[in-house]
Amino acid sequence: MNVKDTEFKSLLEKYKKFSVYGLSPDPTKASHYVPLYMRDHGWDMVGTYPKAHDAGGFKIYSTLKDIPLEYRKFVDVFRSSDRVPEVVDEAIAAGGVEVLWLQLGIANPEAEAKAEKAGIKVVSNRCLIIEHKKWF
Repeated sequence: MNVKDTEFKSLLEKYKKFSVYGLSPDPTKASHYVPLYMRDHGWDMVGTYPKAHDAGGFKIYSTLKDIPLEYRKFVDVFRSSDRVPEVVDEAIAAGGVEVLWLQLGIANPEAEAKAEKAGIKVVSNRCLIIEHKKWF
């Protein structure tokens, strides 16, 4: 992680649009209710998920490269830690990703270092709801 905790508020203020990597159609999963919470608090987002769905009314794309650039700059990741290298490779290939936010319980130091080397800011093992409540 190359972003200090004290920078979280400014990141969230700067990026009012983002994409949710792994936005689940299952309302019991964090990858569904975290985006709902953020949308209810003024953020706008789209998601990626391998299967098309319209749960929560979110626009879902199959890959990061298909997501419009204004939503691709900040990517909120809900994938297991062992899948983060794939996400980093996809983010680098898609281009335009400025922030990779790995949700609570998700970290992969090697993949994070690769993203950082590519100029991407990385936050790992942090929940957007917790950080939003802390800073806003």
